[in-house]
Amino acid sequence: MNWTFFFARRYLFSRRSHNAINIISGISAVGIAVATMALVCTLSVFNGFQDLVAGLFTAFGPQLRVTLAEGRTIEADDEALSRLEQMPRIEVVTPVLEDQALIVQEGRQTVVTIKGVADNYIRQANLDELLYGDGTFFLQANGQEYGVLGIQVTSRLGLGATFDQPLQVYAPRRGERVNMANPLSSFNQAELHSPGVVFMVGQAEYDAHYILTSLDFARNLFDQPDRISALEIRLQEGEDVSSAKKEIRQLLGPGFLVQDRYEQQEDVFRIMRVEKLISYLFLTFILLVACFNIIGSLSMLMIDKKADVQTLRSLGADNDDICRIFMYEGRLISLLGALAGIVLGLFLCWLQQTFGLVSMGDQSGTFIVEAYPVSVHFGDMLLILVTVVAVGWISVWYPVHYLSRRLLNR
Repeated sequence: MNWTFFFARRYLFSRRSHNAINIISGISAVGIAVATMALVCTLSVFNGFQDLVAGLFTAFGPQLRVTLAEGRTIEADDEALSRLEQMPRIEVVTPVLEDQALIVQEGRQTVVTIKGVADNYIRQANLDELLYGDGTFFLQANGQEYGVLGIQVTSRLGLGATFDQPLQVYAPRRGERVNMANPLSSFNQAELHSPGVVFMVGQAEYDAHYILTSLDFARNLFDQPDRISALEIRLQEGEDVSSAKKEIRQLLGPGFLVQDRYEQQEDVFRIMRVEKLISYLFLTFILLVACFNIIGSLSMLMIDKKADVQTLRSLGADNDDICRIFMYEGRLISLLGALAGIVLGLFLCWLQQTFGLVSMGDQSGTFIVEAYPVSVHFGDMLLILVTVVAVGWISVWYPVHYLSRRLLNR
């Protein structure tokens, strides 16, 4: 064993000559452990919310979405797109057509995004988790077209899950100017009936702006026969999204964009990453303050051990050996605090995951989840360990290399 490390360990755990210094060292380790625990819990909660939001988007949106790199619509029978259905790792390919339209209902009106989907959309999205109402999901029946509204769209129109009078849907005709004498003649008009259900994703981007309809209805409304705006892809169970995305990009070429759920909602996840980074930096600053106790405990220890230092020098130890002893002790304090903090943080995360100790609110059903979601990521734990050890070791450098010159007559 390195003899300098042996001395550092003896000084740290000694119970005889410097109990007060040991207490201060213990307080330093506890401070580091608490700051580390806060880092673990905070980053894990951010991960939990990110996973929750990603799950909500996936329930409505696709795992992968294919669009044109330039332009808005694609020929539905494009040869490159037809190859996707032959890929064994793909379970469902759903053509969709999206555009904006005006909805009018009994004097109220709002602009929404009409999303026309193919019949296999029920296999694409996890609609069972999103639908509310006494009806069932269907978009065409008996020659009539039906629309499933986002729950906030129904609220703006003053409707419920079921409405008797059909919605009036207006979309401008392609290539025509608005006739000021008769504006309605410049719009395609159609009706949507209620299937008795609405959807709620929990994200205003969808709930307040989307209506699901059939692909045929959207094509007729927007004058886009045999065209689509995107292909939505659901992979086979257990398939890796990243590798599938790479394979599809190679298959389709540079003329198409292939986006996973994070790229589809890039703005949302970018904001969440920034918030997580700010919290990490703020707690790291608190950790740095906690490490100031190490400076105090090492300074007191160096003063207390002047006689020991002289003895060690008489036995042949040089100044670097003496400094190394105190460096090891400071590093031990920071390392023990880091490990204890990570263990305590993981324990608290487990308690939250298992028992939901910290709830979102007092009123049941107000939030999507009852308790704060927690998700522990190995990469975050490694980052926290490296951060705490690095900050602790940097804080050790000052008292050892600066104060040693004054206190130990180096």
